[in-house]
Amino acid sequence: MAAKSKARVIIARLVSTAGTGYIYTTRRLRLADRLSMIKYDPRVRRHVLFQETKGSK
Repeated sequence: MAAKSKARVIIARLVSTAGTGYIYTTRRLRLADRLSMIKYDPRVRRHVLFQETKGSK
């Protein structure tokens, strides 16, 4: 039986800071800090900052 790791993978929900409500979902380790990355937002047709929201599971 494999040993359980305390750093489990969780689903992160990234929301656009442009205010469009567009989201990306990705995975990250539970021990890591909140994600923020620059990705493409098709509603404003440009790359913008996406930040992880509080209610991620």
